[in-house]
Amino acid sequence: MQVKDTPIAVFSDKQDMGRAAAKLAAGFVKQAIASRACSRIIVGTGPSQNEVIDALVALKGVDWSKVEVFHMDEYVGMPDTHLASFRRWLRMRVVEKVHPAAAHYMIGDATDIDGECERYGALLAAGPIDVCFVGFGENGHIAFNDPHTADFHDPQLVKRVQLDERCRMQQVGEGHFAHLAQAPQEAITLTCPALMRAQHLICCVPDRRKAQAVRDAIEGPLTTRCPASLVFTHPYAHIFLDAQAASLLDPQRLAS
Repeated sequence: MQVKDTPIAVFSDKQDMGRAAAKLAAGFVKQAIASRACSRIIVGTGPSQNEVIDALVALKGVDWSKVEVFHMDEYVGMPDTHLASFRRWLRMRVVEKVHPAAAHYMIGDATDIDGECERYGALLAAGPIDVCFVGFGENGHIAFNDPHTADFHDPQLVKRVQLDERCRMQQVGEGHFAHLAQAPQEAITLTCPALMRAQHLICCVPDRRKAQAVRDAIEGPLTTRCPASLVFTHPYAHIFLDAQAASLLDPQRLAS
């Protein structure tokens, strides 16, 4: 299926989804290494990215000694030892397994959050980004650009944001926090334009709980009410869904 010139692939389960997405992404990383002797990637670090990233690090033939890795968000005030820390996720699922050339961590518990946003933005701007792995939140967010804070023309690359309640409840539902009061209210996130700077977007969206966001992004208008709709303006976005995430899509679209 193809929507708005964006290829969309639907798989029976999220393991097959992850393997297919990882194979495509690995090819882009190898191409970058062949042309520039290095590659820079942004990794989404939520549960929806488990399958694609696990498959990517298991693939043979990627020279990780020439790959720099970024992530896209972190909770304000959270140490990297916390089970919900996205730095911890990146370290355990990528860095300790394949030992990339560099891993650039977003310091959520920095004493100067504004300064940390500037520091991380400068690192991103220092070179091209070849691949960005993007998931869709239940409220349609990409990274932590919730509908009320998403800005498709944001002048910043990294910013501090207030998380909406639905986003925070998603974190509770995913088991990161026992209840809403424990879920952080603020985060640092890559902005929408920062994500869109990547040469290729690899968007893996599994699970029934994401089905409404998938439908809104694919069948709805381009709007910050569903920030994920922005990915369909990218010339090299690739969407990978499992059957559950695709369950609300128009069957005629799926057949096309």
